[in-house]
Amino acid sequence: MAGPLALSRRQVILAAGAAVPAAAIAAGTFRERGSSTAAMPALPERTVRAVVDAQPTADGAGVKLRRALGSRALPMLDPFLLLDEMHSDRPEDYSAGFPTHPHRGFETVTYVLEGAVHHKDSLGHEGHLGSGSAQWMTAGRGIVHSEMTGHDATSTRLWGFQLWINLPAARKMTTPRYQDLAPARIAELTVDDASVRLVAGQAGGVKGPVEGIVTDPTMLDVKVPRRGRFTQPLPRGYNAFLYVIDGAADVGDARTAIRTGQVAVLGGEGPVTLRSAGGVRALLFAARPIGEPVARSGPFVMNTDDELRQAWDDYRSGRLVQG
Repeated sequence: MAGPLALSRRQVILAAGAAVPAAAIAAGTFRERGSSTAAMPALPERTVRAVVDAQPTADGAGVKLRRALGSRALPMLDPFLLLDEMHSDRPEDYSAGFPTHPHRGFETVTYVLEGAVHHKDSLGHEGHLGSGSAQWMTAGRGIVHSEMTGHDATSTRLWGFQLWINLPAARKMTTPRYQDLAPARIAELTVDDASVRLVAGQAGGVKGPVEGIVTDPTMLDVKVPRRGRFTQPLPRGYNAFLYVIDGAADVGDARTAIRTGQVAVLGGEGPVTLRSAGGVRALLFAARPIGEPVARSGPFVMNTDDELRQAWDDYRSGRLVQG
């Protein structure tokens, strides 16, 4: 997508959240001759630091959407930069799509529940994301592409999401690449009472299909039934949030209530637990924070204003997509 309209064109913000721990802490057991086996105490469940409502806005050529992350209410959660939801039965709300635009310095994740997104870029890559598909694109040093939104033959509904994830300075100029995930490649499993689609990370002893991402992300699509419960371990030191896309849930031991269209920013170090009286569907994200300054200008995310100016110069001169 072309970029968050709610942010100023030349806005530099410090990366939010915790830094990566200086030393890894091994969790588990240790046995020495003559000693008993003692497990380290379990970490308390993650709590909700903040609840933020997604903001209605438009982007691209006028696509109506809700911005869950990347608005003034919640500019970012390191390394997450943006989360948009497109959900409409009216083609006039989304059919104009996201015509040709550039990206540099971060990754985009497109996840389609219903409908379609047709993708075409300056490197000759072209593809169709149908219902249940996902695409993980590493823009790296530069991509110029279009994402045209539509629906399939069975209905006029489009329901999809786009997530932006930052890259560290050392990886911002990496070679662009794609991981296209047809529905069959996204594992579907049962964890506790929940049905889970696993895009990235691990859940229930299963590893997701996305590989080689520097921030080591987790991305789950979780459905908890009425009177159901779901618990997911998350790595220590990682930032995490939930976005409720249908229903309502209580989070953690404090039973903080969240509902459709709300983001729950998670604090603490342990697992996250969802409980729902009436049923809920939510997206769960977690990743290792980068802890670097962030400079944003429309479709570019770098570390400094000078790097942003260079990105715009490269785009205007045609150098953005050159090796």
